[in-house]
Amino acid sequence: MIISEIHKLFLSCSSIVIDTRKIISNSFFVALKGERFDANTFAKEALEKGAAYVLIDNKDYFIDERTILVDNCLIALQELSKYHRVYLNIPIVALTGSNGKTTTKELINVVLSKKYTTKATIGNLNNHIGVPLTLLSFNSATQIGIVEMGANHQKEIEFLCEIAQPDFGYITNFGKAHLEGFGGVEGVIKGKSEMYNYLKANNKKVFVNLDDAIQIDKTSAMDCITFGQNSDAASINIEHVIANPFVELQFHGLTVKSNLIGLYNANNISAAIAIGSYFSVEDVAIKEAIESYIPENNRSQLLTKNSNEILLDAYNANPSSMLVALQNFLQLDKSNKVIIIGDMFELGEESLAEHQSIINYLKSNESVECYFIGNDFYSNKIEQSNFKFYKDFNSFAEYLQTTEFSDSTLLIKGSRGMALERVLDYI
Repeated sequence: MIISEIHKLFLSCSSIVIDTRKIISNSFFVALKGERFDANTFAKEALEKGAAYVLIDNKDYFIDERTILVDNCLIALQELSKYHRVYLNIPIVALTGSNGKTTTKELINVVLSKKYTTKATIGNLNNHIGVPLTLLSFNSATQIGIVEMGANHQKEIEFLCEIAQPDFGYITNFGKAHLEGFGGVEGVIKGKSEMYNYLKANNKKVFVNLDDAIQIDKTSAMDCITFGQNSDAASINIEHVIANPFVELQFHGLTVKSNLIGLYNANNISAAIAIGSYFSVEDVAIKEAIESYIPENNRSQLLTKNSNEILLDAYNANPSSMLVALQNFLQLDKSNKVIIIGDMFELGEESLAEHQSIINYLKSNESVECYFIGNDFYSNKIEQSNFKFYKDFNSFAEYLQTTEFSDSTLLIKGSRGMALERVLDYI
């Protein structure tokens, strides 16, 4: 069956799903294969649960006319989403970057939704499966789509752009993330810039932070909408940025008081302001949208537990995001500061050196208690009175059972695999 025919069947369905546990009546089920499963085996179950159609790539699981047989379900899903994107023909804003993608995507969405019917990537479904699912969640009521794109190797952003065909793009930053897959920082810049390459080749627009020299350099010959704190050339000037701990800033004479912690979030907010302004969202509505946004899922959250104030940023970490989080934390006007940080993953041969660099950065702050958790931090352990090292979370948890934090301000940050939000159970 050709993609156009599959698309007609898809349009008659209520939703697209790849997990039988999420099937609702009249949904379209795609049987993807994984390392440990073959969803073709769930085709019958999907129909029994209410799916209208199931897409399979193993003829042994063909049931009846509700079963659509293709050569490869993943490729069919990607081609279907690309076809659907062309079919809808709506403006799509795409974004990628080393840090801040999901927060920026959420901010853009709340701002644009003040004027338009929008849909955006759910959570961080931003890979070769997540982007197609995002596109297929758009429908005839969607006026603007917002697509987050993640990558950990070369050519991935290029591939996702070919599927989503964005009209506008934004790269949050170029940092030390996924160094192992990209082959170092230069590889990160090259890989993320694949979005610029697509936009330039197709005469599309790009949003550029003029406070980022790399963004300026990579977009010099492109159609740019600019913003920034330090440039009169910016289309949108951002002023009076502070974070103690919440980010406040001004644009067009309006003061925006966000619920986001960390100076590093000022750029994420500024991008949402610039994009909203470009799409003619009123300034007051932009302000209202940003001030209404409350972070969740362990991202830039400010929590209070007992007598302690906790900055929880434990969704993920890399050397770039870790450094700015520490810089922001140390500049806060707070007493009894405690830093609890965990290993940063996917750094390849640079891992030990990058962990050592973080330790070196904190050496001069002897008034701040620092707890380092994970094998790579432990491998670099040094003797300093305010430093404590633990090889894994379990050993740190044993320590937490014998101590108590009170009247303290804590920063908790680490890679997703460290799951440092578990610290909250002991405070």
